[in-house]
Amino acid sequence: MSLGFEQAGFDVVAAVEIDPVHCATHKYNFPHCAALPRSVVGLTGAEIRVAAGIGTRRVDVVFGGAPCQGFSMIGQRALDDPRNSLVRDFLRIVSELDATYFVFENVKGLTLGQHRQFLDELEAMADSLGYDIRKPWQVLDAAHYGVPQHRERLFLYGAKRHRPLPAYPSKVTKAADGRGKAPNGLPVGPTAKDAMSDLPDADRFEELQASDEVRTAEWGELSAYATELRCLTNDAWHFGYVRNWDPGLLTSSARTGHTEISRRRFSVTEGGQTEPISRFYKLRADGLSNTLRAGTDGARGAFTSPRPIHYKHPRCVTVREMARLHGYPDWFRFNETKWHGARQIGNSVPPPLARAVASEVLAAMNVQPERPAVGLELGDQELLRLNVTEAALRFQIAAPSMRRDRKSGARKRKQEEIELEFEARRHG
Repeated sequence: MSLGFEQAGFDVVAAVEIDPVHCATHKYNFPHCAALPRSVVGLTGAEIRVAAGIGTRRVDVVFGGAPCQGFSMIGQRALDDPRNSLVRDFLRIVSELDATYFVFENVKGLTLGQHRQFLDELEAMADSLGYDIRKPWQVLDAAHYGVPQHRERLFLYGAKRHRPLPAYPSKVTKAADGRGKAPNGLPVGPTAKDAMSDLPDADRFEELQASDEVRTAEWGELSAYATELRCLTNDAWHFGYVRNWDPGLLTSSARTGHTEISRRRFSVTEGGQTEPISRFYKLRADGLSNTLRAGTDGARGAFTSPRPIHYKHPRCVTVREMARLHGYPDWFRFNETKWHGARQIGNSVPPPLARAVASEVLAAMNVQPERPAVGLELGDQELLRLNVTEAALRFQIAAPSMRRDRKSGARKRKQEEIELEFEARRHG
């Protein structure tokens, strides 16, 4: 969301993120943005103003995606569920900052069944704070905004009373695999091959066994989509700040140690199908990615959501390839571990979709954005290498509890044993 809003023409001055690892990654990519590694619970608008150094300046928009989990309390107010307190705090902060607009992003499921009660209560709370909400609400699919991935998310626009409400952005592409229902006449959006075919195969580099980056000249032929994400044209930066970056590095590409049994299974799986043992989806070269997911955090067991299988290589996609499928440019970096990096992408809004949403806020404001006259240096690369404890120490906060480390190795060994047992039975 931060990148999409910046590309649309906003200056993002503060970000609130409770996970210190994710906060550190945000600080690397947006070094001049205040990063607050804490919950919004108890956080005040005044504290955000101080951290951002904006004094009493007007805040045009607050955007975010607070978790919403308390949907089972039939007969009670959804916003009274403690698990939904972050939504109340989001709206409270919008009011305390006296923001002209807000954008609230969340899962498609909020629009279905009894969950609609939640949206009704959210609208009522916004109304009590002096904000109107654009209705009817809309769920947007990233595939209709130039992203090679099906990803549906609900977006709510809010505006101070008597201010013009933003419209929802018009679709700009059809889904590449034909499953979308975009209007006739729109161009077909980028495919998985468009997104990844120019990237060198990570398995060719021994350095990527121990690192997530390597210098290489082995770049393939560029699609129009890849040309933009490589930032090879001035328009690729949109209205965002040009970053000083090294395009000769292949980054966020740590290798995954698949067994030979897994690789054989991946090879014989057809694109667009799910491999039956791992249940990993295999990408189609001429189609879209399935929705990239984040898995769970350490407090809930630290389970990694499966990355899809590459359409060409017998392996799961790298974090950089995930980033391409999500619409992130190559200068944008993630935590060097596959687990944190994949979570950061899976939890995020594709930047092209966020840019489309943000552009409609600017249109409602009747503001024409301008390209910045100066560029930005990226942050300290050490921010990308921090684990939870180190990131907490960096921000001088208490480290959240994590339960992943002791279990991950055993889980991997057990999976390999299952694979070997299956192979033995099949050929026994």
